[in-house]
Amino acid sequence: MFEVVILSVALIFGIAARQLSLPPLVGFLAAGFALNAFGPSIGLPSDAGPLLEHLAHLGVLLLLFTIGLKLNIRSLAEPVVLGSAFIHLVITCLLFTAGFVIFLSLPLDKAILLAIALSFSSTVLAAKVLESKRELRALHGRIAIGILIIQDLVALAVLSIYSGDSPSPWALLVFLLPLLRPVLYWLMNMAQHDELLVLLGAVLAIAVAGMGFEAVGLSAEVGALVMGLLLAKHPRAQELSKALWGLKEVLLISFFLQIGMAGLPDKEALLFAVILAILLPLKGVLFFALLIAFRIRARNAFLGGLSLTAYSEFGLIVAASILEEWLVPLAITVALSFVIAAPLNRIAHQLFDRWEKNLLRFERHARHPDEQPVDLGSATILVLGMGRTGNAAYDFFTDKGLSAVGIDSDPNKINNQRRVFYGDIEDVGFWHHLNINHLAAATLATPELESKLIATRELRKAGFTGHIIAGVHFQDEAAPLHAAGVDQTYLLMTGAGIGIAEKTWESLQTALL
Repeated sequence: MFEVVILSVALIFGIAARQLSLPPLVGFLAAGFALNAFGPSIGLPSDAGPLLEHLAHLGVLLLLFTIGLKLNIRSLAEPVVLGSAFIHLVITCLLFTAGFVIFLSLPLDKAILLAIALSFSSTVLAAKVLESKRELRALHGRIAIGILIIQDLVALAVLSIYSGDSPSPWALLVFLLPLLRPVLYWLMNMAQHDELLVLLGAVLAIAVAGMGFEAVGLSAEVGALVMGLLLAKHPRAQELSKALWGLKEVLLISFFLQIGMAGLPDKEALLFAVILAILLPLKGVLFFALLIAFRIRARNAFLGGLSLTAYSEFGLIVAASILEEWLVPLAITVALSFVIAAPLNRIAHQLFDRWEKNLLRFERHARHPDEQPVDLGSATILVLGMGRTGNAAYDFFTDKGLSAVGIDSDPNKINNQRRVFYGDIEDVGFWHHLNINHLAAATLATPELESKLIATRELRKAGFTGHIIAGVHFQDEAAPLHAAGVDQTYLLMTGAGIGIAEKTWESLQTALL
């Protein structure tokens, strides 16, 4: 009965949110509040909370594990990540602590703890938003995730200090984990594909990393992230991430339901949440200012800051352990921040385009190394998106003796075998500094329709008259691309079938000869 009620209510509210052009997670939050209020009357067991909390915990572990699979640990040590994370934390804590002491008359120690809980940004929301837009490895995505990891580590340190629990001496064995990488790689190779790969990922994230780190007094969440980092360079890491996607998404529904079911608020809790929701834009503005100060361009500073503009679920973990009387007000605050931040992040690119002229005034002349202009040289073919499709297209062009160049927003795809540059093609500023005089054709092999549309419009706006060919996953993507200026679309699955047929035909011709 529990599964029927939970899944049905979540589905209904998720569909309702989608119809209102809101992300489904907003509907899941609303479903949590509805289940809290009416659950018993529709047959929800009174002891459903702990089970839902357990499922939510598993979902968060899988989310952090898949984030680790896509991360480069060196990005965490960048000055922009460390500086922005700690400066934002200090400024936010000072302001909130002063406010709580002055306006709520809280004791200083509780005011500090509550301020720390509210200074963090939501890892789950930011990760889901960035992942859904394929921006985890874009510059602003890497910076945002790096800042979130630093914040999570600070949260764990606070919990350890105030709860009196300290890691056991065995926790030092964590530093030896890189020595296990050959064993982990062997397991990945043995699991190969499909259900065994999914099962291996779940076991490593939940059982080995999660429970293992908890056993030595460390956070299961950090354990899942570290395990993902250890496997990030394996050739099958991205396949594992995609294989876990469905399982992770279903379990994360429990996370958003859990927030809503944390408790029904009274008037004071609602007032507290509304006031903090009004202050929420200041969190994003401060992140934007800090990223600009660290030489990040306005677009990436805006997108990164907006993805960090939500109060954190880690605040609830802190409250549950140390500030139990503040758990319900904080749950309402976090939920309300999700309701505000999720729709804004969905239209983040459109918002920047609208405010671009005003935001560009804050840019510094010096730039982050990842934002330097790209020089295409004398290349005649431009390939946008260097996944499997883009790589195959690039190799075909070079085999035919053509001069090709590739662009991708994932720095991990830049290698010495191909002439590939880092660049975020959804960034209008990227196109302003691109010399396209020698280009004759452009191949759009990015996975997202929106990025193909932006690239096409910017190429045509820059006066490009050559051919633009775009790969599409679905037939209904063709019309908007043609309207934007694409000359020809190519249904990728149909192309794969044609490729197989051509190879078969070549084999038959060889056999007949």
